Order: sequence, then C-alpha cells, then structure tokens
Amino acid sequence: MVKAKKKFGQNFLKDETVLNKIIQSMSNDNLQVVEIGPGLGDLTKKLLQHKKVVAFEIDDDMCQVLKSDLKVFLQNGSLDLKCIDVLEYWQEDNLLNNKYNLVANLPYYIATKIILKLLKDDNCVNIIAMIQKEVAEKFCAKSNDKEYGFISIISELVGNKEILFDVSPHSFNPPPKVTSSVLKIEKKDAFIGNNGIFQSKKEFSNFEKFLRVCFSAPRKTLRKNLSAYNKQILQQAFSKINIDINLRPHQLPNVKYLELFKILKVKDEQNNRK
Repeated sequence: MVKAKKKFGQNFLKDETVLNKIIQSMSNDNLQVVEIGPGLGDLTKKLLQHKKVVAFEIDDDMCQVLKSDLKVFLQNGSLDLKCIDVLEYWQEDNLLNNKYNLVANLPYYIATKIILKLLKDDNCVNIIAMIQKEVAEKFCAKSNDKEYGFISIISELVGNKEILFDVSPHSFNPPPKVTSSVLKIEKKDAFIGNNGIFQSKKEFSNFEKFLRVCFSAPRKTLRKNLSAYNKQILQQAFSKINIDINLRPHQLPNVKYLELFKILKVKDEQNNRK
C-alpha cells in the first residue's frame, strides 16, 4: 500500500460527503478540469464522472497507482495524467493552451504560489481549491481585517471569491494538524489586456511585487514601507488620492492600492525618460 509522503504535503481526502460537496460546487460549463496533486485519485474519479481531467502528479508512486486504477479513463482520453512537478511544467505562460477550471486539494506548502499563478493565467476561468483555512481567510480578507494582505488585494481585483465550507482534519488520511477550507474564485473577464485592469502580465507581476513591499512590515505605516520611493513624489501621490500618511497597510482598500501603483509607475517612467 502506498503511504502519504510528508515531503509532498500529501493528505488524502477520503470523506465522501466532502468529495461530493466539491463536485456540487463546480461550474456548469463544458470546460475541462485541471487537478493538481490527485494522490490516490478519490477526487479524480468523481471529477471524471462529469468532466475531462488533466491531472498533475509529482509523486512517481502515486502515478503508478493512478495509471492502474484509472486505466479505462486514460485509454478513452477522459484523463490526461502528467507525472511531473506542475511548477516545472508551468513556466511563465498559461498552464494549458485552452480554457479550463481548477478543482483540487492543493498541498499546503505550494497552495498560495499555485493560486497566484492561476490568477495570472489567462486560460484559467474558475478556481475551487481546498487549502489551509488560515490561507483561505487571507485570500478572502477585506481591508481592516487582520488577515488582509497582498493576496487579498490581488484576488479581489481578479475575481469574486468566497470560502464555501470548512473541512475537518478527520476527513483526511493522515489527518493534517490544521482545518482546511474550500476556496472558490470566479475570475473576471479580461483583467489583463487593452481593456483590462492591467495592460500585460508583466504589469500584473510588477503590481504583485509592489504589494509585497507595501506589506513588508505590516505594523509600520504604508509610507515607511514605501520609503525607497522619492519622498516628495510619494507625498504627492498620497495627497492626490487622499491617503492618510499614518495609515498602516491593512487599512487601505484594494482600489487605492491600484491607484497608488499606477501613479508611482507613471512617475517612474517619467523619471526614466529624463
């Protein structure tokens, strides 16, 4: 019998009720599903009753189990199993060349990184991911919440998000030490491009880097975290969009962060042209 490997963050979801609730949460469209970390395939089997699935599994032992247990689906083309680290397969471009939805029980140690990449992926339409509850709360936090941070802002700008339900450690084998939550993000249309919030993926990535600086020291004021910028330019930007110079990062709404980023970006470009 194949055992869960700690290095891959494996906790196998065995609770039929939870598995069925995830399936019921899926969008009613014809898009194929991407699953990252299928493990022993309990969720995969249920997904395959409704959708075509592309599954990424890093663990060779798990891949052998999946190839055996899901042989029929591999043969009829319903399942495309890729035995590879999804982060190696997935470079800067989109994960797939066609539109898809993500439905997965993500390993805790890479969940945030994976979801941030999904948010930038033009072809990813919707996300249903089981992750650590604490991380799900950060994605869904609003300004003035203690959990509010850069991932809250990015996900708010990119899509509509909600925590669907929590999942007890007892639903897994082996049980993790924390409670999980199923997070759903329905992405907005064309947030990158000529008519989008960001003109390019590069600009979106630069905004993420900017936010990381803004929240680098959450207890300091936002102005202090941005002290690398010219003091006069920063004061002018704060004044233009009515930001109190004493505000801390968690107190500023996401729209204000976007406005501030755009102003400072223009100033940087003007200075670079001089």
